[in-house]
Amino acid sequence: MNVGVSNGNCNPNSTYFNSKGIWLTYILIIAFCHYVLLSLPFLSVAMAWTLTNILHNVIMFFILHVEKGTPFETPDQGKFRYRTVWEQLDYGVQFSASRKFLTVVPIILFFLASFYTKYDMYHFGVNATSLLVVLIAKLPQLDGVRIFGINKY
Repeated sequence: MNVGVSNGNCNPNSTYFNSKGIWLTYILIIAFCHYVLLSLPFLSVAMAWTLTNILHNVIMFFILHVEKGTPFETPDQGKFRYRTVWEQLDYGVQFSASRKFLTVVPIILFFLASFYTKYDMYHFGVNATSLLVVLIAKLPQLDGVRIFGINKY
């Protein structure tokens, strides 16, 4: 790879989640982080599951819905500069396999966190709020929409 030269792909943000093994790697990273939280002696199992869910949703919200542009030099002449990573994913095609996967993972984490917290009202409220924030941001109706002008530029 030459320094200062763009790669052959027009926008790597659009296709990296279709790479071989990325879904498995993503799940393994979540599991590893959960096991790290479980290994902390001062955290209960319920708190570890809630923290796993919250940390996952917060990190992925910032990566997918706050981060804009591409971290690579691309030949698109700034076409994707004002688009979030979620909006760039699969070149904007709604309901692609990658988008479905990234929508289902927080839902499964929510179900697991709810089960292992024994549906405690506090944990359930925190986990449900986190899930709603992440899922609402993924709706096709909000593609390109900036609520209250947040993250407009």
